[in-house]
Amino acid sequence: MHRNVKATARITSTASPSRASVRREPRNLEQLLSLVCEAQPDRDRVSLGAITDAVGRRSFGSLLLLSGLIVLSPIGDVPGTPTIMAALIITIAAQLLVGRHYFWLPRWLLKRSVDRDMLLKTLTWLRRPARFVDRFIRPRLRVFVEGRALWIIGFMCGAIALALPPMEFVPFTASGAGAALTAYGLALIAHDGLLALFAFAITASAIAAVAFALL
Repeated sequence: MHRNVKATARITSTASPSRASVRREPRNLEQLLSLVCEAQPDRDRVSLGAITDAVGRRSFGSLLLLSGLIVLSPIGDVPGTPTIMAALIITIAAQLLVGRHYFWLPRWLLKRSVDRDMLLKTLTWLRRPARFVDRFIRPRLRVFVEGRALWIIGFMCGAIALALPPMEFVPFTASGAGAALTAYGLALIAHDGLLALFAFAITASAIAAVAFALL
């Protein structure tokens, strides 16, 4: 009997983290915003490390979605933010391409922080469009978000990252990049291949606009 109790305790202790990680991985945009709100609630500034821990570093989709939202939001207009986001996205894309299941991010990037009041205002601003978008995403055309399609998504995100710094000088193109990253992230967490196809189209349009403006 004593052995059975011990065995049960071991099973419970090993199973609990898995259930917690499943609960914490967002399945739509509104859930991701709620998780970001939980990051370092007692601090004046919130670090990128705390935010990525809140949304879960096992979910590539969550981090791509988070990156896209930052680029799209008022925070993305802060000088230097596009370059920081480019570094983050390249790191994500590279690990997606090599098939990692858990993200590693450099310490200097994790220490970057944002004012909490600005973050909360941004999250409040995003709530209503998040509810609207979540109505339309659902699992479909999974061939475009699984297997080799992940390599294509990783490559496209890397291309966006390389184009982000020049986008600071070309009006409106950063918004296109943010929309594409947001769409890739949502497509991955919702297994929505149709949304991934839409993201491919946005990516091509944004990069073409930058190339045309600079050349």
